[in-house]
Amino acid sequence: MIRLIATDLDGTLLRRDGSISARTRTALANAREAGMVVAFVTARPPRDVHHIAEDLGITGMAVCSNGALLYDVAANQVMRQEALPTAIALQLVAELRDRDPHFSFATEHGHKVGREAAFPTAMFDGFVHHHEPRIDAVHILCDEDLIKILVHHPVHEIDDLHALIRALAGDRVSVTHSGAPFVEFGALGVSKASGLLHLGELLEIGAHEIVAFGDMPNDIPMLTAAGRGIAVANAHAHVLAAVTETTATNEDDGVARVIETLLS
Repeated sequence: MIRLIATDLDGTLLRRDGSISARTRTALANAREAGMVVAFVTARPPRDVHHIAEDLGITGMAVCSNGALLYDVAANQVMRQEALPTAIALQLVAELRDRDPHFSFATEHGHKVGREAAFPTAMFDGFVHHHEPRIDAVHILCDEDLIKILVHHPVHEIDDLHALIRALAGDRVSVTHSGAPFVEFGALGVSKASGLLHLGELLEIGAHEIVAFGDMPNDIPMLTAAGRGIAVANAHAHVLAAVTETTATNEDDGVARVIETLLS
């Protein structure tokens, strides 16, 4: 019996142009009408999630920022936060910069974002900003509660960059990437799985009662923690290797197809 549908957004529920198909909208509405909980579990911060949930009429909880934030959509309020310790963040930033001065950094705070001047502005296109991104040196940007650090390099391929930072970071932080041209790191132990399982505890829903959908390496912990973890066909190779079940691509309503089967 599936009681909770947990879905990633970009590359999974959303199409390439950021839209949500009529078929997917209907499937999500029917699932909620049947008593299932629908929760977004995403790398996006709450300010990005709110307008998507509002568009779909979803008013429950969402897991944001790769598990660091539990967000109440209806109340527009963060209910739980796992901050990245500033001292650890700046230590790793300094080590990366010592290794290669071409690294640039941005900071995510949930309600707003900051970036160094060298961090490409195009990476924030299409995202909601209640405050214009603050531009400053990374050690100054870390002067308030920090959720995660975004790391960009102009040459390294994203999977290679991910491996490099994981090796350097060791067990100090959680390192992942979600398909964007940067790697991100947050507090140790934080992942989409940790956020989703905490939400399940609040709702008294067990992992075996959860079906999860995703497409990128940051989704793997969630997909392996859920009772059913399903990758869309367009998923990253590492994701496809980590799951035993797949569905159609995000362009072909892969999430909706599984929901329709569950409801039938």
